[in-house]
Amino acid sequence: MRILKENTVGLVVDIQERLVPVMEENEQLIENCSKLIQGLQILGLPLLVTQQYTKGLGDTIPEIKSIIKDFQYIEKKDFSCFEEPVVAEKLAFSGVTNVIICGIESHVCVLQTAIDLKEAGYTPIVVMDCVSSRSFDNMDLASERFRYEGILMTSMESILFELTRSASAAEFKEISKLVK
Repeated sequence: MRILKENTVGLVVDIQERLVPVMEENEQLIENCSKLIQGLQILGLPLLVTQQYTKGLGDTIPEIKSIIKDFQYIEKKDFSCFEEPVVAEKLAFSGVTNVIICGIESHVCVLQTAIDLKEAGYTPIVVMDCVSSRSFDNMDLASERFRYEGILMTSMESILFELTRSASAAEFKEISKLVK
C-alpha cells in the first residue's frame, strides 16, 4: 500500500519542554521531527499537535512550535491521542485514512495512539527516527509491539519521498534539500 498525501495527516505527539530533555538522542529527535514537520507542510499535509498535561510537562518546545504554521495544540490527559475527542473528531471530519506519527514517548503515548488508530480503521505510520523514549530498551519494546500489532514503521526520509512520489513533483527540490 502506497501512502498518498491526499488522504494523510501528520500527528505531532507531546514534544514538550519537560519531556524532550530526558529522551534518548533528543537532539537528533528534534532535528528529525523538525525536518519531517517542515516536509509535511511543504507537501500540504494538515498537522495535529498534542500536548500531554501542559501544566506539568510544559509547552511544545520552541524548535517545533516555531516551524508549525498557525500553531495550535490539543490538550490531552489520556496517553492515547485518539482518546481525546477533539483529535478523533478532527480526524473523522478531515476524511483522512493515514496518520503519520512523530513524537514521544514511543512506548507510551505513541504506541497507544497507533494501536487505537488502527483499531478505529485508520492506518497509523510511525516514523521511527522521529520518536523516542527515556531508554533504548523501551524504544526497542515499542518497535516490537508496533510490528506485532501490524503498525507501519518508516523513516523520515522514506515517508517524505514516498509522499513526494516523483523527482518531477513540484515539491521535490525542496524536500530533497530538506533531508540532506
